[in-house]
Amino acid sequence: MHAPTRPSKVIVVGGGIFGVSTAVHLARLGIRTTIINDGPLANGASGRSLAWLNSSRRRSDAYHRLRLAGIDRYRTLSAKYPDAAWLRFDGGLTWDADDAGNEIAAVFDYERNLGYHAQLLAPENIAGTTPGVDARSVTPQGAIFNPGEGWVDLPLLIGVLAEEFVALGGEIVTDAGRATIDVEDGRVRGVTTSNGTRWQADAVLLAAGGAVPAIVAEAGQHIGDGTPIALLVRTKPIDHPLKAVLNTPRVAIRPTPDGAFALDSAWSEEEVIVNADGSYDIKSSTLEGLLQEASKVLEGNPKLEIGDYGVGPKPIPGDGEPVFGELQALPGYFVAFSHSGATLGLIAGELLADEIATGKRHPLLADFRPERFSR
Repeated sequence: MHAPTRPSKVIVVGGGIFGVSTAVHLARLGIRTTIINDGPLANGASGRSLAWLNSSRRRSDAYHRLRLAGIDRYRTLSAKYPDAAWLRFDGGLTWDADDAGNEIAAVFDYERNLGYHAQLLAPENIAGTTPGVDARSVTPQGAIFNPGEGWVDLPLLIGVLAEEFVALGGEIVTDAGRATIDVEDGRVRGVTTSNGTRWQADAVLLAAGGAVPAIVAEAGQHIGDGTPIALLVRTKPIDHPLKAVLNTPRVAIRPTPDGAFALDSAWSEEEVIVNADGSYDIKSSTLEGLLQEASKVLEGNPKLEIGDYGVGPKPIPGDGEPVFGELQALPGYFVAFSHSGATLGLIAGELLADEIATGKRHPLLADFRPERFSR
């Protein structure tokens, strides 16, 4: 870390969960902070995230620890808002395809050895633990139920955090267009928006989702980028008993606060058409196929209808691990770029705000520094 003194003014570029979470934590520390976003808040990946709160399956030890801390912060938030419809802990249920790649037994042993709460359920026993699943769709190897998992509606959470941010004196500038990070004499000086407005600052956090690698490259820095184009479909509300998040071979499903379902999958992402002008097209067969796959795994095989859908970049670093912290070569220039934005949103904002304010690197972020891409 380069910042030896507490900054008096910080600009946060990005109105998603990383940006707004960090901004409200900075405001709580008494630091004058402005959020600048290219559109309304939550208009990027945070607005089309499945937002499953979890640390299931295999990942690096450091990533697992960070995700567990992330879930812990949501538990604290849940205690503050016990009746919130936008944050639920009703567990997650996962099963694999019935083929040679099925890892359910091995994953169950792995999670149990870590102390991650997991139950291995035969198809016929699922209904007694978590209702709403068509047991016929579960493969013979069974499914893992993780009782401590949950989900969050990120746009609604961002709204709650933004309200607190403004009450603490923070400033939010929306529809500002694309931002450029101003670097002079080897350090950050502020931000210039596409309309020519210049915002001076002692430190800047770039939390612009899938655009982070390209914006960082403008300053001659490199962050590996594996960002795909993702599709999230929201159904119309339906009366159904499912409360858990489902992660299945052909579709992932989570409930929404209004009684609908949010759906995504790997195969539907691959069918998104990216046009030469950067716009996207979604085939009706893709949308209908996703609804059908969801119906197959839901109890009663209900008829599902499209409510709306979102499509756009899903931020994923080139090595799959999060990128958090100050650019080593550019004092005052901080970045937040990661998959699992929902799970990490609160903890990342807390730790980044602390680093910006104090100049001390937090050990939980030691394995996720941006300089690993320049080694």
